[in-house]
Amino acid sequence: MGRTIEILTGKAELCRSIMGALPEWFSEPEAIEASAQAIEDLPVFGYAEADVVTALIALKPHPPGAVEIALIATRPEHHGRGAGRHLIDAAERFGHESGARLLTVKTLAPRGRDEPQFEATRRFYDRNGFVRAEVFAKLWHEDHPCLFMVKPLAGVEAGEATL
Repeated sequence: MGRTIEILTGKAELCRSIMGALPEWFSEPEAIEASAQAIEDLPVFGYAEADVVTALIALKPHPPGAVEIALIATRPEHHGRGAGRHLIDAAERFGHESGARLLTVKTLAPRGRDEPQFEATRRFYDRNGFVRAEVFAKLWHEDHPCLFMVKPLAGVEAGEATL
């Protein structure tokens, strides 16, 4: 059984390590590096099993009412074992403690291709209470439509360790 921890140091290196192991989702080295740099200044939580961080989530506050999941990723050998659910719980706690009323995320919208990995991502958010709110066809790139999803926050309690 693992535990959720706050990541205070080594965020970029951890991001590169996990995203680099997920080429089906993150195939562009420039995007991985941009994400690694971007999360350095964001709150980041990890899910650790036996002192190994198997997944991470980076959060971007949008005061006063929302917190965005800027990045969430799980090492492939740990998919389907609950790390993502625990990290969503951590994001909800963070949002609640920040006074936010919404948790948001942007992910790739369906684009008429056989992309089971992105369909699995969308189903993950669906299962975790997110609502598919809007598609922004050209927010990122005309070939990468953005699906904006939201989740109203209910009361949650604090409780995580620090690494």
